[in-house]
Amino acid sequence: MVIAKMKRELFGPRSERSQRLLDQLELQLEELATAAGEEAAASETTGIPAQGFTRPKTRRNFPAHLPRKRIVHPAPACCPCCGGTKLSKIGEDVTETLDVVPRQLFVTEHVREKFSCRSCEKIAQPPAPFHAIARGFAGPSLLAMILADKYANHQPLNRQSEQLAREAVGLSVSTMADHVGACAAALLPLAELIKAHVFAAKRIHGDDTTVPVLAKVKTKIGRLWTYVRDDRPFGGVDPPAAVYFYSPDRGGAHPEQHLAGYCGILQAEAYGGFNTLYEPERAPGPITEAACWAHARRKLFELADVASKARNKSSPMISPIAFAAVQKFDAIFALERAINGLSPDQRLAMRRRDIAPLVNEFIAWMKQERAKLSRHNDVATTTPPNARCAVSRCASHYALPRQVFVNIGSVSASTTRHGRPFRATAVLTGSDARSLARI
Repeated sequence: MVIAKMKRELFGPRSERSQRLLDQLELQLEELATAAGEEAAASETTGIPAQGFTRPKTRRNFPAHLPRKRIVHPAPACCPCCGGTKLSKIGEDVTETLDVVPRQLFVTEHVREKFSCRSCEKIAQPPAPFHAIARGFAGPSLLAMILADKYANHQPLNRQSEQLAREAVGLSVSTMADHVGACAAALLPLAELIKAHVFAAKRIHGDDTTVPVLAKVKTKIGRLWTYVRDDRPFGGVDPPAAVYFYSPDRGGAHPEQHLAGYCGILQAEAYGGFNTLYEPERAPGPITEAACWAHARRKLFELADVASKARNKSSPMISPIAFAAVQKFDAIFALERAINGLSPDQRLAMRRRDIAPLVNEFIAWMKQERAKLSRHNDVATTTPPNARCAVSRCASHYALPRQVFVNIGSVSASTTRHGRPFRATAVLTGSDARSLARI
C-alpha cells in the first residue's frame, strides 16, 4: 500500500502531467493527420493511389457569428446533356471553407495641422491624441496583442520579437518588456476595481497553488493565491471575478494580508494559515469558515484508488472503508448538484430536507469506523481525531444543524470553482521582485 501510494504521488494523474501528456498526444495526432493529408493531396495530383485513413464525411457547422463571404459560381448557359437553354433553378449546394485574414501591421499617422493667426500672430494647433503609454509609439491594438500572446497564449517576448522581425518590424525584447510593465501600471486601477468587487461579496472561494520562479541557480517554488467570487450557484446576478496575489512562500501572513478588510464567508481547504482569520478577536471581525467536502473526499479517494490498483497487482491490501466513504460523499454531491442555481432559501430548504440526514449519518458512521481503526492505519491517519485535517474539519462544521453548511444557503459543498482560474495562469514567472510587482 505504501509503495503504491508513493508511485501515485510520483507518477499519478496530476493535472500538469496529464496536460503535458495530452499535449504530446495532440502533437502526434497532428503529425499523423498532416502526413495523411499530404498523401491524399499527392494522390489526387498524380493519380497514384496512396494508402491512408478515411476521414468521416461529416458536415462542419462553423459558428454563426463568423462573417460569410458568399461566392456564387456562374451557372451553365445550356444543358450539358442536350444543349437546351430552358434551365430552371431547383436548388443549390453550399460548400463552406474556413479561411482567415492574416494580421497586418500598419502605421497610424496623427496629423495636427498648425495655423497662424494673421491678427495676433499666434499659432493654433489641436491637442495631441491620447496614447496608452505616455510618449509611446505602440498603439492600443499592438499592446493588447502583446499582452494576450504573453499571458493567454504563453508566447514569451523573445518569440514575439522574432515573429515581428519576420514581418520586417524591429521590436526588441527590452522594449516589449517596457511596454508590458507600462501596461501593468496602466491597468492597475482596473485590477483594484476587480479586487474591490471580489471582496464585496458575502462569500468567496480561496486557494493557492505552486508556481515555478526563476532563480540564479535553478527554479524555486513560489505561491499564487486566488480569491474567487461566483454567486451563480445560488442564483446571484453579480458577475464572477477572480483576484490573484503572489508570494514567495506559503506563510500564513499572506492570506492575513490579502483578507485584512474582509469579514464574510471564506470557502477554503483546511489550511492552518487560515486559522487566525477565524478567531473571534480578529479585527475588523472574524471570517466565517466554510469547509470543503471535496478536499475531505480527495484523500479517501486516493486510498480507494490505490487499493484498486494494488488489488489488480494481486496485493491483498484494500481499503473498504475508503470505498464506502467515497460512495457516501458522492451521494451528497449528487444532491448538491440538483440544487445548483437555486436561490439561497430554496437551497437551504432542500439541503435541510434531503442532504442534512445524509451528512449526519455519514459523520456518525465515520466516527464509529474511526474508533475501530489503529492509529497507524492509512484511513485513520487520513481522518485523525484532532479535527485538523479536511475530513474532521468538515465533520465539525456539518454535524450540527446550526452550523454553517445547513444554515446558509449560499455556502457550497466544495471549493472546486477556485481551481479553474489557475488553469489559465502562466507556468513560469520571472523572479520574486517582478512577480510581486506584476501580480
